[in-house]
Amino acid sequence: MPHMLILGLGYTAARLEACLRGEGWRVTGVRRSADADILAFDDASAVRAAIASATHILSSVPPEGDADPVLARYGAALAAAPALWTGYLSSTGVYGDAAGAWVDEASLVGQGRRTARAAADADWGALRADMRRFRLPGIYGPGRSALERVRVGRAHRIALAGQVFSRVHVDDIVGGVIASFDGPPGVYNLADDLPCAQNDVIEAACDLLAQPWPPLQTMEEAALSPMARGFYAENRRVASGRAKRLLSWTPRYPTYREGLAACL
Repeated sequence: MPHMLILGLGYTAARLEACLRGEGWRVTGVRRSADADILAFDDASAVRAAIASATHILSSVPPEGDADPVLARYGAALAAAPALWTGYLSSTGVYGDAAGAWVDEASLVGQGRRTARAAADADWGALRADMRRFRLPGIYGPGRSALERVRVGRAHRIALAGQVFSRVHVDDIVGGVIASFDGPPGVYNLADDLPCAQNDVIEAACDLLAQPWPPLQTMEEAALSPMARGFYAENRRVASGRAKRLLSWTPRYPTYREGLAACL
């Protein structure tokens, strides 16, 4: 039986876990606190034993401060693990601001605000020859999309001409990870086929819910949080041609339109 070890059971990793269990996999999760079928991150002996026995290992844990906590504690065990497949969920934030241009896996990294993420991405890539790194843009899906923000009155339309983002449905990330089980190691962007302004997504969500569009505002008028301001500080389009060519990955939701309709 294939055995997947997932370090960090956040939104995306939990969707992968459910999918694999449905296909008959054994899945062991690791997070801060233990639970049924879930190991505590600080239970070093149990986590190292799982690393030594898993056929597939994925980390979805982001950096903490300037360090990757998984590599800091378990890097040596992961490097020596007999696993057939290893992977890391990274971020397209490693590319920084591209002024709206397209970025692919050959683009420069480490030039933006996500310096710790770029360093972790590089460290995971250097850890093992069989490593797959998945660089992900804005992730949305059931229970976590523009629909929820519209419903609770937290959606904004920001007046920023030319601002473009890429995004990906959570289940398309799951599909990309699974497709890579039989594909070559390396770096893969996983993004949908329609980079666009965030305003377009908000307007589509409002239309699906028969709600009026929020007023167009400046960032100052919208009183955005520092995290939200950081989101708007970078502008790029993310190309996923490599995953399509080498993994035969095809997004189930090629644009936000199909994705939001499915979430609804």
